[in-house]
Amino acid sequence: MPMTLGIVQARVGSTRLRNKVTRRLGGKSLLEWVIRRVTDSQRLDAVIVAAGAAPENAALAELIPSDVPLFIGSEHDVLKRYVDAIDEYQPDAVVRICADNPFVDPNLIDRLVDTADKHPECDYISYRMSNGKPVILSSVGVFAEWCRADALKRADELATSAADQEHVTRVLYSRPDEFQVRFMQAPADLDCEDLRLTVDLEEDWDTTETIFDARAPEGLDWEQITGLLRHQPALRRRMAELN
Repeated sequence: MPMTLGIVQARVGSTRLRNKVTRRLGGKSLLEWVIRRVTDSQRLDAVIVAAGAAPENAALAELIPSDVPLFIGSEHDVLKRYVDAIDEYQPDAVVRICADNPFVDPNLIDRLVDTADKHPECDYISYRMSNGKPVILSSVGVFAEWCRADALKRADELATSAADQEHVTRVLYSRPDEFQVRFMQAPADLDCEDLRLTVDLEEDWDTTETIFDARAPEGLDWEQITGLLRHQPALRRRMAELN
């Protein structure tokens, strides 16, 4: 059977909010929290964390469950890091998850893999907004991306800029003439310019803690989070400003 590998992209250093993956949420590091959300997916065969070779990233090993491997690869060429992880673990496909998305939704991950099963011709599958923007370019923060492993290897060969190397899937979704790309429509309650569930700024962390305290531990599916935020107009206005 085809193997689908979840790869959580993580680092200790961050330009705007350093050490954010080490911060504690419900007694667990942000990184561990994201991993546990991802491992709730029913369609992933395994999950790893992929980090760069900066010495500080060795500390990530202390933040993750013992059954989740830490793969160390290129520090600055993140696309190459993924390709090297593919060579190491030999999956047929990968699902990319960013470690600064504490509310990444396992059900939305499962939909990606289910869609890939139905469309074996695809190289890249994710979600997009009604304006056509891929969700990876938004700050909604609950989505992931599915990629065929050999397509990522081909993307690595075609990458020509630092942006291509840093933003792992950029070559795939920006070149529909080279790759078979499929976008699913984001659910209406997530198709918003006033929704921000990623952690990039100190204010984002405050919002994450507020949501977690209100809904944890059982009520963190995206439907429940958007239901909560539907009654927080001031917070939604601030999210729109930050976006």
